[in-house]
Amino acid sequence: MNLPIIQKKFWFVGISTLFVVTSIAFYGIWGLNLGIDFTGGSLLELRFGATRPSIEEVEKALTAIDVKSLTVQPTDQNGLILRFQNTDEAKHQEVVTKIKALVDKDEKATKTDAKPEVKVDGTNVKNVELEIDAESQEAPLVQELRFESVGPSIGRQLRSNAITSLLIIAVLIVAYIAWTFRKVSRPVASWKYGLAGIIAIGHDLIITVGAFAWLGHFYGVEVGVPFVAALLTIFGYSINDTIVVFDRVRENLPKSHHNFEDTVNFSLNQTMKRSLYTSTTTLLTLLAIVVYGGDSVRYFALALFIGIFFGTYSSIFLASPLLVLFEKYKRK
Repeated sequence: MNLPIIQKKFWFVGISTLFVVTSIAFYGIWGLNLGIDFTGGSLLELRFGATRPSIEEVEKALTAIDVKSLTVQPTDQNGLILRFQNTDEAKHQEVVTKIKALVDKDEKATKTDAKPEVKVDGTNVKNVELEIDAESQEAPLVQELRFESVGPSIGRQLRSNAITSLLIIAVLIVAYIAWTFRKVSRPVASWKYGLAGIIAIGHDLIITVGAFAWLGHFYGVEVGVPFVAALLTIFGYSINDTIVVFDRVRENLPKSHHNFEDTVNFSLNQTMKRSLYTSTTTLLTLLAIVVYGGDSVRYFALALFIGIFFGTYSSIFLASPLLVLFEKYKRK
């Protein structure tokens, strides 16, 4: 079955344009919620063995020690992630000590208010006390899982390096595709294959950035170095999918008796199942990580999920239609 994908190219290009414009608007209005990797600061993740204190209690306890730009985020059922601007080790230890004192105070109050009910029997009372002591030894009240600190100058350097990396990779991809398709100069010049591929990749990255601008504004999702790694991964995955389609176009052009538009459409139909099957298995794996993974990998996987989903769309419904539009524009 030969689906008329190229024949409906203006619809697909219009849909992509709508998503891109919306994503640019999200970024322009809200921007990205940059994490400490780019702005500088500290991240402290704690796990509580007993009752986790509330966000208000933690903020109130740390007010006295001048913790700047503090944000507290709960994780799972017994964890907290604290972000603040201070980056020195002394402040780190001061914050941990204050949290432990808060938890110790709450724990003592809980034990005082809710004493175990036992019979007036010396043996039974002794057994209960031993059980309480054993539990307190097995589960520490506060456990530090990780502490990360980044200075503001390093944050600016990381942001600059991330932008430079994306630009260099874009130029190298255009050059590589132009060289690979150098023998395919008719009816579209080889460098235009690279241009179509880069436009498709830009489409995927802009939509991913726009989605995280929306998530950052409404849900406080921060972006850091893992987000940049996700964008670079989307780069590679998307261009790989696009080159598969372009390569089939290159194979079919010399032996095709149809015009360029029909040849591209036939090539798309030949490779579409392969692209959809490969992307679906990848997306299902990423979806499992988004749903069941921890906070440290959830948003990295979500960025990949969004980028690969739209990358699959752009490889089929954007990059190849752009080739046909380039050919039509050239004839005019």
